Amino acid sequence: MKSQRPVNLDLRTIKLPVTAYTSILHRVSGVILFVGLVIMLYALDKSLSSEEGFGEVKAYLTSPLAKLVIWALLSALLYHLVAGIRHLIMDAGIGETLEGGKLGSKIVIAVSVVVIVLAGVWIW
Repeated sequence: MKSQRPVNLDLRTIKLPVTAYTSILHRVSGVILFVGLVIMLYALDKSLSSEEGFGEVKAYLTSPLAKLVIWALLSALLYHLVAGIRHLIMDAGIGETLEGGKLGSKIVIAVSVVVIVLAGVWIW
């Protein structure tokens, strides 16, 4: 029996279109935001519990590692926001074609890179 099924199932060698990358990144950024929410809520609770807790959180937030975590969370938020706006535009019927989807994905990546770099400059 001769099967026409694909032989190469190594996902690292399969070339995905740009729309797939933006979709995967949108989902990953949502997961990062969900996990980051726990960190931020813990910091908020600690800072509101007492004056000493506020001082501890303030001291933690000045460290380079904390700034990196904040920048990562802010980057995930900004990418998720830009990609979400693209989805809302597509829900309105704009850019639903293959060419429109590719162009929209490229715009999402370009705008995201710009706002993420600006956020990094603002944080550091």
